[in-house]
Amino acid sequence: MAVKILFLIIFFIVMITIGVMTRKRASSSVDGFVLGGRTAGPWLTAFGYGTSYFSAVVFVGYAGQFGYKYGISATWAGIGNAVIGSLLAWIILGRRTRVMTKHLNSRTMPDFFGKRYNSDALKVTAALISFVFLIPYTSSVYNGLSRLFRMAFDIPYSTCVIVMAALTCVYVVLGGYLATVVNDFIQGIIMLFGITAVILAVLKSNGGFLTALTTLSQYESDLPVTQGMQGAFVSFFGPDPLNLLGVVVLTSLGTWGLPQMVGKFYAIKDEKSIKAGTIISTIFAIVIAGGCYFLGGFGRLYSENPAIYNADGSVAYDAIVPTMLAALPDILIGIVVVLVLSASMSTLSSLVLTSSSSVTLDLIGHFKQDMDEKRKLVIMRVLLVFFIILSVVLALNPPTFIAQLMGYSWGALAGSFLAPFLYGLYWKKTTKASVWACFISGVGITVGNILFHFFKSPINAGAFTMLIGLVIVPVVSLLTPKMDNAQVEDIFSGYEETITIKSKYSLEEDADEA
Repeated sequence: MAVKILFLIIFFIVMITIGVMTRKRASSSVDGFVLGGRTAGPWLTAFGYGTSYFSAVVFVGYAGQFGYKYGISATWAGIGNAVIGSLLAWIILGRRTRVMTKHLNSRTMPDFFGKRYNSDALKVTAALISFVFLIPYTSSVYNGLSRLFRMAFDIPYSTCVIVMAALTCVYVVLGGYLATVVNDFIQGIIMLFGITAVILAVLKSNGGFLTALTTLSQYESDLPVTQGMQGAFVSFFGPDPLNLLGVVVLTSLGTWGLPQMVGKFYAIKDEKSIKAGTIISTIFAIVIAGGCYFLGGFGRLYSENPAIYNADGSVAYDAIVPTMLAALPDILIGIVVVLVLSASMSTLSSLVLTSSSSVTLDLIGHFKQDMDEKRKLVIMRVLLVFFIILSVVLALNPPTFIAQLMGYSWGALAGSFLAPFLYGLYWKKTTKASVWACFISGVGITVGNILFHFFKSPINAGAFTMLIGLVIVPVVSLLTPKMDNAQVEDIFSGYEETITIKSKYSLEEDADEA
C-alpha cells in the first residue's frame, strides 16, 4: 500500500507543478490558453493526441468487453486505432487542418464550421452538440478509473471521482493547453512502460504466452455466429467478425470527427512537427491500443472468478481487467494505477478544455462579441470548473457501462462532425445544407437509437452514423446551392501561400546541370 500511495503522491506533485510552470503562457491570451500559442512540437502533440485517445475507457471498458467477446482478435481494434485512428488521421487531416484553421483564425471545431461555411448558426449548433455529447464521454472516463482504484486501494467510487476531478481542474485551470500537453507527454511515457509491464506480468501469471493461448483456445463461444467452430477466441478474426468490424470503425475512424482530437492539429508548430508527429503517434498507438486489446483478449481465462459477474449472473465487463490485475504484485498494481490515471486524466483534461473553450468562444462569444481577452479567459476557467463538476455529478450515477457511454458520445460527435470537417478541408463544393443534414443525421440516429434501439449495439450504431455521414455530405452538396465561389477560393487560398524556408530544408536542382 505504501508503494502505491507513494506513486500517486509523486504523480500528483508533478502534474500540479507543470500547471504552475505553464500558467504564464495560459494567462497571456486566449490562443495561449486554448492552443498554447500554436507552438507545440511533434513529441508534445503526438503524445497529446495519443493520451487523449486512450483512457480508462479503452484500458478498462473496451479491452475488457471486447477482449472477452472476441478473444485475441480484439487486437484488430488496436491495429485499426494505430493505422486509421492515428497514421491516416495525421496524414489526411494533420497538415490541412493546421493550414486552414490558421488561415481562418479558427480556434475550435465549431468555429471552423462557422467560418468555413459562413454560418454563425452552424457554429452555435456545433458548440451545443459538443457540449451535450462530450459530457457522457467524460463520465465514462471516471467510471473506468474508479474500478481500478477500488481494486487497488478499496477506496469508495465517489472519493476516486472527486479527487481525480479536483486534480485535473487545478492543472488545467492554471496552465491551459500547454499544461495539458506537457502532462500528456509525461503520462504517455508512463503508459508505454506500464502497459508493457502489465502484459508480461498477466501472461506470466497464466503460465506464459503459449500456455495462456492454449487454455483460451479451449473455450467455446456462446455466439451463434461461431457454432461448431473450435478455438474461436484465438482465431484470426474471432467469433464475430462483423461486430468486431463495428468496433474497429467506431474507435478508429471516430477520432477524425472528435473536437478534442482534431484540436491537437490546430496547435502543432510547423511542417516538420507534423511529419515527425505522424510517426510518433502511430508507434504510440500500436503499443498502447494494441497492448490494451491484446491484454483484454485473455479476459475469458478469468471466467471462473465470481468478481467478473453481476448479481444477476451477467458478465460485468468493466470488472474484467481489474480482476485480471488484482493478483499482481503491489508494485505492479501501483504502476497500473498510475498508468490508467495518466491515460484518464489526459483525456479528461482535453475534454473539459475543449468544452469550456467551445462554449466560451462559440456560444457566449457569439452573443457577446465585445468581450476582451481577459474576460474570455475568466469565463473559460469558470466554465471549465463547471464542466468538471457536471461530469462528476453524472459519473456518480452512470446510466450504463463504459462502452455504451462512449459509443453514444462518439457516435453523435463523429457522426455529426467527421464528414463535413473532412470534406470541408478538401472539397470546395461542400455546401452549408450538407453540413446541416449531417448534424441532423448524427444526432438524430444516436438519440433515436437511445430511445428505440434500432441497433442492439451502440457501437454499431455509432459506426453506421459516421459512415452514413460520408455519403450524406457529397449527395446533399450536389443537390443544394453552392457557396459563393470567390469566398470559397479565399478560404482555400491558405493552401497556396508562398513561404520561404532555409536551403537546408529544401534541395533545388541546379539549372545549369539539368
